[in-house]
Amino acid sequence: MTKIFKYEALGNDYLVIDPNFCSVEMSKDNIVKICHRNFGCGSDGILYGPILSEGNNIYFKIFNPDGSEAEKSGNGIRIFSKYLKDYGYVKQSEFKLLTKGGEVFVKYLNEEATLIKVSMGKVSFNSKEIGVKGEEREVINERIYVLDREFLITSLTIGNPHTVSIFEKLDEDSIHKYGPYIENHDLFLNRTNVQFVEVLDRNTIKIKIYERGAGYTLASGSSSCSAASVCYKLGLTDSNILVKCDGGDIKIEIDEHGNVFMTGEVYQVYEGVLKINL
Repeated sequence: MTKIFKYEALGNDYLVIDPNFCSVEMSKDNIVKICHRNFGCGSDGILYGPILSEGNNIYFKIFNPDGSEAEKSGNGIRIFSKYLKDYGYVKQSEFKLLTKGGEVFVKYLNEEATLIKVSMGKVSFNSKEIGVKGEEREVINERIYVLDREFLITSLTIGNPHTVSIFEKLDEDSIHKYGPYIENHDLFLNRTNVQFVEVLDRNTIKIKIYERGAGYTLASGSSSCSAASVCYKLGLTDSNILVKCDGGDIKIEIDEHGNVFMTGEVYQVYEGVLKINL
């Protein structure tokens, strides 16, 4: 028997599958079937854990709905952290969590763990660390051509790769039209997450998101961190930034050492038993 626990963070929904209650293999085909919105449970991915690592630290894996494994997910981290609280794995209000993209530090801001702050670490604009072709450099305000237009992009990593383009005014169609082509552009060795950004004022930005391996999503924690970090790097905003995603708002703070902190809500939707044939 395999139990499933569905959560959402600003409309970005994940299934938690706990190895303690799982009888199916986390193969690419099975992940795709489980995440399918018509023939499966429907989700933006699977969070597989907890897995105990050396020192009794908690590790978990993040799978995209196409079956690929992601290094890091801000919303996924908050969702998995709430699962750990809901089902008694974590008693303390602050703890360390391990991901493929590195360690993060989690803090519950209320008793129900519906509001969570995560220290996501530092971003890097270094091309080698991101996985961008060409000579080693900071990938800031570079030009690429996609379909019928030119984009000015800045790329970075916060444990997973992101590419940001600033718009004077966001529209509803561009992220759907250009997002998949930027994600799979030859410039990126491991593909990239994509954010289109409109700066509303010194402390507020609006973003549209096309996630690597998932497509258009209503919200993303790591995308919000990346978009805010780019705007701060380019001098377009201050260090405390409210990021308005289509699914809701995420608060981003950048300290004097370049550490990025993310605060946002998360809720459980349901728990159940997986019945589909795999």
